[in-house]
Amino acid sequence: MSVLTNEERVKILSDIVAIKTVNDNELEVAKYLQKWFDKYGIESKLDEVSEGRTNLIATVGSGQPVIGISGHMDVVAEGNHDDWTYDPFELTEDNGYLYGRGAADMKSGLAALAIALIEIKESNQLNKGTIKFMATVGEEMEQAGSSQLYEKGYADDLDALLIAEPSYPSLVYAHKGSMDFRITSKGRSSHSSMPFLGENAIKPLLEFIQNIDKEYEELTQTVKGESLDYSNMVNKLAGQLPENVTKEQAKDLIEGLVMTNSIFNGGSQVNSVPDSATAEFNVRTIPEYNNDKVKELFNKYLKQANENGSSLSQEIYLDLAPVVTTGKNRLVELGHEKAQAHFPNEEGLIITPTVAVTDASNLLRGKDEHFPFLMFGPGIGPHQVDECVEKQNYLDFVDYYIDFLTSFTDELGNIIMYRTSGGDENGLKQINYSNRK
Repeated sequence: MSVLTNEERVKILSDIVAIKTVNDNELEVAKYLQKWFDKYGIESKLDEVSEGRTNLIATVGSGQPVIGISGHMDVVAEGNHDDWTYDPFELTEDNGYLYGRGAADMKSGLAALAIALIEIKESNQLNKGTIKFMATVGEEMEQAGSSQLYEKGYADDLDALLIAEPSYPSLVYAHKGSMDFRITSKGRSSHSSMPFLGENAIKPLLEFIQNIDKEYEELTQTVKGESLDYSNMVNKLAGQLPENVTKEQAKDLIEGLVMTNSIFNGGSQVNSVPDSATAEFNVRTIPEYNNDKVKELFNKYLKQANENGSSLSQEIYLDLAPVVTTGKNRLVELGHEKAQAHFPNEEGLIITPTVAVTDASNLLRGKDEHFPFLMFGPGIGPHQVDECVEKQNYLDFVDYYIDFLTSFTDELGNIIMYRTSGGDENGLKQINYSNRK
């Protein structure tokens, strides 16, 4: 019998959506969830990252195996309120869907994990091992929360990791890396009628952008992404592709390196030569062209510009490596089996890498390709106006997590006991728990 009713489960989601955590103020969500954990005797700890920004760690059970479950408390900016059908910070139910900023990314997944932890604790269903709940700050920007958890060793003892990012109906076992660059050009201002008296900061920055774009076009022809197989995702997207894009082309584009100049700022007055300009890039890295190689590329053209008399500098404010696991382990296998049981009407369940980025980039640092990692959670339209989650899907995910986590810890716990007692390791369903930090 469940401890929390469906109404209470929805209210928890409603309450945390109402807490405005646009790249800040996660402390309030952490305190809110901590009160629920305290109510049911679940040990938890606040881990301050900066003022108003605090991770939350909670544990149920003891000993091996240690299964990490994680989600972030921050959300992206809501944008123009007038574009929303509903108040973005008031969870609104309409025709079976729950609308609000974070309803998809990812407060529904976070709430479902927290509720599952309470239900597991109260029902005494955890027969073996430990479930470690980790709610993080700043995932949408610099991932400061998960970075701190890694640095403090909270991921050292993990035998597997589940992140509840919105991916349904895709079960994700790997993803690209992500880098954010800010390039700043310094010049000298002057009146636009006599530009020779100044130095236009825009010109060398435009040249830098053109060089990066040219190099990127060449890289797309020579560097192929082969480590991450997106075939299942491409097959699923086949019906949505433009007529001029084949499945093969889409696969190459999705699997490859992506480099985008997404922000440009320069000048403030039309009759003045600008003395400053900035350009920002987002790069989605792959093992074949990793973060270090991207840094080398940017440094090359930065050096070239400055040797020619420009004054360019760079700031790398996001530097997350790709998460590459094989997906060939019992965590993913069992996750898929349980998904088929709990979501029987969903015909599109697939196992695939994703183009998104998660806290796994930090939490799995030092883990090898065999480490059991899975991203699977509810939500529709993350980062979009009127993002939402199907109410029943959210409730079903709570039950899915309860069943999946207790079943997996039982299986892995039995294997650990078997190995400890000197049993033959053959036929142990490819669970790897030996690659901790």
